[in-house]
Amino acid sequence: MQEWLVVKQEDRLLFAGVFSAEAMYLLFDNQKFKGYSDPKRKIGKECLSFKRRALIMKLLTYQTDKGPRVAVLTEAGVEDIVPETGDASVVIAAGGMPRTNGKPKPLASVKLLAPIAELKRPVIAVGLNYKKHSDEGARKHGLRKVGVYPENPVFFCKWSGSHNGPEGEIIHHAITRELDYECELVIVIGKQGINIPKERAMDHVYGYTIMNEVSARDVQRRHTQWFKGKGLDTFGPLGPWIVTKDEAGNGDNLALQSRVNGQTRQNSNTNDMIFDIATIVSVLSEGFTLYPGDLIATGTPEGVGFAMDPPGLLKVGDVVECEVENIGVLRNHVVAPK
Repeated sequence: MQEWLVVKQEDRLLFAGVFSAEAMYLLFDNQKFKGYSDPKRKIGKECLSFKRRALIMKLLTYQTDKGPRVAVLTEAGVEDIVPETGDASVVIAAGGMPRTNGKPKPLASVKLLAPIAELKRPVIAVGLNYKKHSDEGARKHGLRKVGVYPENPVFFCKWSGSHNGPEGEIIHHAITRELDYECELVIVIGKQGINIPKERAMDHVYGYTIMNEVSARDVQRRHTQWFKGKGLDTFGPLGPWIVTKDEAGNGDNLALQSRVNGQTRQNSNTNDMIFDIATIVSVLSEGFTLYPGDLIATGTPEGVGFAMDPPGLLKVGDVVECEVENIGVLRNHVVAPK
């Protein structure tokens, strides 16, 4: 496998190019040196620092007659990864820029699936992670004080059975009369790790996608916890694709918005999060191994339906859009049970 490296001595660029995982060769001061990828290895008499090239990419999965197919979205269109695979987690674990077939097809010609079509583990979610969302809930129900926030991230699982994708139907199950939306930035893990220090947490982040973390508010209250009310079938739309962290930019400063039938409901920024991305990854990893392809939904901002006056809850026929800056728009339709 090959990677791009930028090699520096102090602040001076020495070399930029492709190296193999085993060794690389540098031409510097008219002399050829052989060095290994260990950043502590000395080449000649100089100790060099190593930095990976930025990975700029949108990774998606779409439906074919033979099942899911993973591809890269380029300016030319959708290009299948070679060799063919339906498992985006494999591509994420491999790292680097995957090879494509160079035969782009129009994005409009494919049916997008969730970026990781078949989850190996449930999505981990963070509750009450936006200050203003926590405050609007406090004002609505009076169960906690405005301005008082969790001291540690509140984690829960988004059940795998809720898995859904772009343009997928959200079922308004008969069990609920209080169906709500939640636009969320989702962290995509790219490197296995446990007990990850905060200062190294971003090394384990591959990129981001979007989730509409659909919730049945009355079911949540009925069971006094969030698992069932947020885990019903179709309640976990993800998409439209995964954007690498280098392309998305600073995940702790991205605008996000939700719309219902074109009306803006949530309009905020991830800079209102109580716990930033590095903290979430680090704390979650304490005694808990994270694997490539794991997904972490980072919470939702203010503007959810239950907190509106009167409540702006979802009904059959509604179209919900969740948008995050530099990533895209996730769109879904609310339907009645069949």
